[in-house]
Amino acid sequence: MPSSYLTREGYEKSEQELEYLRTKKRKEVAERLQDAMEDGELIENAEYEAAKNEQSFTEGRIKELEILLANAHIIGEEENTQGIVKVGSTVTIKEEGADPETYMIVGPAEADPLDSRISNESPIGRSLINHKVGDTVKVETPDGAYNVEILAID
Repeated sequence: MPSSYLTREGYEKSEQELEYLRTKKRKEVAERLQDAMEDGELIENAEYEAAKNEQSFTEGRIKELEILLANAHIIGEEENTQGIVKVGSTVTIKEEGADPETYMIVGPAEADPLDSRISNESPIGRSLINHKVGDTVKVETPDGAYNVEILAID
């Protein structure tokens, strides 16, 4: 199974969510199911159906988080001595005619473009990987291609 790239913060956040789901959320859903079963006819009981759906979602999310954490590779903790873009790098780029922008390259689980975190699997993230300061990189997107220059890597 491939690695899941997570920052230390993202790893800890996922651990906390998993703990919450395993301890509190499972108990809440079980209580809702019990209450719904006590209300009588399960065939026409909307609350029972809603509780079963929530239970299914909760168990699915628990499994998803267990897999994510089991395959996690913590990024951003080792120093970038080679000076190349990799997962965990913070990269400042400039597209022609635009202001410079700075992004952290993260795994898909933590991607949030509004918070300047882009996935290594996104078109721009994929294009920047293994390049260095001064490189002009072609970014292929569904809307067409454009070039960006790498100004800095942290």
